[in-house]
Amino acid sequence: MVAPKLRFKEFDGDWSRYKIAEVTEYLVDGTHFSPKTTEGEFKYITSKNIRNDGLDLTNISYISKDEHEKIYKRCKVQLGDILLTKDGANTGNCCLNTLDEEFSLLSSVAVLRGKKDSFNNNFILQILQSDLGQDTIISSMSGQAITRITLAKLKDYSFFFPELTEQTQITSFLSAVDEKISQLTQKHELLSQYKQGMMQKLFSQQIRFKADDGSEFGEWGKAKVGNITETIFGYPFDSKEMVEDTNGIPLMRGINIGECHIRHSFELDRFFLKDTSKLEKYFVRVNDIVLSMDGSKVGRNSAFVTEKDAGSLLVQRVCILREKANTNIQYVYQWIISKEFHRYVDQVKTSSGIPHISGKQIQDYEISYPCLEEQTKIANFLSAIDQKIEVVAQQIEQAKTWKKGLLQQMFI
Repeated sequence: MVAPKLRFKEFDGDWSRYKIAEVTEYLVDGTHFSPKTTEGEFKYITSKNIRNDGLDLTNISYISKDEHEKIYKRCKVQLGDILLTKDGANTGNCCLNTLDEEFSLLSSVAVLRGKKDSFNNNFILQILQSDLGQDTIISSMSGQAITRITLAKLKDYSFFFPELTEQTQITSFLSAVDEKISQLTQKHELLSQYKQGMMQKLFSQQIRFKADDGSEFGEWGKAKVGNITETIFGYPFDSKEMVEDTNGIPLMRGINIGECHIRHSFELDRFFLKDTSKLEKYFVRVNDIVLSMDGSKVGRNSAFVTEKDAGSLLVQRVCILREKANTNIQYVYQWIISKEFHRYVDQVKTSSGIPHISGKQIQDYEISYPCLEEQTKIANFLSAIDQKIEVVAQQIEQAKTWKKGLLQQMFI
């Protein structure tokens, strides 16, 4: 019997294999020429606007009515159609069209519309977004600089489908899961926005804390990061000394540092097997701030070190900011992850080759500097918000992982 491992009990019939061309009544892509106008009344959707969690209209383009009408004649998108990226770095991204209006598409996006009497658009979408669907898309990609799939290949993809009633039952269930993920994502965004707003008010002194006895804190000063923290720059290990053998000491490389987290994988992690007696100053400690000094996200890739990563050896082009007397290192960290610091780095970083900042530029960054007690109150307040944001982020990942497991068992 051809059926998935996980199934609603009221269904017991076989699933049948169909090609995408057989389950759709409409499958085309957008225009193959670039519109001359960049202003107008009609939205112009390209691959940058297609995300797996829906249309992203934050950076939308517009075109004139005349050009829109030429494009729309051959590609008439309807509400509820599937939009799938077929060219570029985001090839395979797909979502349902939620716009109840006419708009134009670039050729990098394909439109799919299921046969209404037999196939559910949302079910087709869930298949395409599943590991099964994404593996099928990835395996059919061509191109080196720009990856792509053709309409012919897309039409030839084949998957197993149940009867329409079972498709509808499955998609209703999965839509409820998606709605939960969407709610958590919105909560995460709102918490992040709230934190940004509070940081701005606290750092500009629009909001001030009071001392434990109810008295006012004194005036703030200004301080350079290099004067209030111990700054340590990584050791220039030879590339041959950075090995995959996990029996060695873990190395803290720039590639290990993400935005507010330290990342690990077999591909990223490297180790040092030789004598470390002369490298004591380069060992990372708990509560250090580690900051990558180059790369496309220079200034944004920084993290706070926990026990998990303490004892790693710092590699060249990574900086440690370590706590000194009269400074709360969590307070400094909140400045390092702030938009103010990001803007500073964008101004001073090199603009040619690989973007990077120097140790002196990090040391010269100036922050507002209250007394230690007020620093601590600010740091504790903002860190508490960070913890809430992290809890929601974990809930989102858990929900996505759960859904991924469901898809593996609910589809064939």
